[in-house]
Amino acid sequence: MSYDASMSNEFAIAARGVRKTYAGTKKSPAKEALKGIDLKVPRGSIFGLLGPNGAGKSTFINILAGLVNKTAGEVSVWGFDIDKHARQARASLGVVPQEINMDVFFTPKETLEIQAGLYGVPRENRRPMEILGTLGLADKADAYVRQLSGGMKRRLLVAKAMVHNPPILILDEPTAGVDIELRKQLWDHVLALHETGVTIVLTTHYLEEAQELCDQIAIIHHGNVVACEPTEKLIASLDHKMLMVTPLEPADSAPNLLPFDVELKPDGRLAIPYKPSMAQVGDILERLSAAGVRVKDLTTVEADLEDVFLELTYHARP
Repeated sequence: MSYDASMSNEFAIAARGVRKTYAGTKKSPAKEALKGIDLKVPRGSIFGLLGPNGAGKSTFINILAGLVNKTAGEVSVWGFDIDKHARQARASLGVVPQEINMDVFFTPKETLEIQAGLYGVPRENRRPMEILGTLGLADKADAYVRQLSGGMKRRLLVAKAMVHNPPILILDEPTAGVDIELRKQLWDHVLALHETGVTIVLTTHYLEEAQELCDQIAIIHHGNVVACEPTEKLIASLDHKMLMVTPLEPADSAPNLLPFDVELKPDGRLAIPYKPSMAQVGDILERLSAAGVRVKDLTTVEADLEDVFLELTYHARP
């Protein structure tokens, strides 16, 4: 399974000025879920779409999939305008939902055959055993879905999304409620698909997972894109580091190192947050020395995606 890069535009998904307002009712006012989304997903990337619950992620995905009509804006999927070429745009997507929604009385092979039929894939072009093999389910092809483990069912959801050979795979919280071993297995299979050229769009609340896997990340908050950068650049944009100091002599309380706010940890270390743009480690060490604190060891803790996420969402005003 591979895709010719020359057959696609530069972006797998491109959205401009996308708005969605849900009509009000007698009991509740109209709700603007998306307030002018501008977003470009590079072809061949693993793209993270993050945000708190209710931020607008699901609404945006449902617009891409043709399940929700946008109020305004333009969207193209694999070069196809979703209004002018809706059929081709939808055929370019494979969506893996968070909920496990399969008939438990069919086998995986039958499930893929039915899904391929729904997408109009000719019988001679269907590849159920190849897809099941790619996702490590070939030996379960003729077992009933109800006999599969939770991890196998999630892999089968991915297989269902791939039956029509889409160039874009959208994963909506694919590892929610899955243990560490099954998460690793699932990602091994998804990364194998990505290596064939499939563009992956991921929504997840496991931020360490997004940081490790995604080439680029967009964060949506209150219906707006508040950040969209390559992962490393996004993390580097947060002007925040933490110096962890182990004193030579145990401290009974945190020393006064104004303007630095020092926290004494239960293990005896001193946690000292600072902004690299305004201070250097040497400045902190000078103040420690002046306060009579002798340093046994120190480490610098870099900001991570969770820090950026919190800064742009929970610590930001709506």
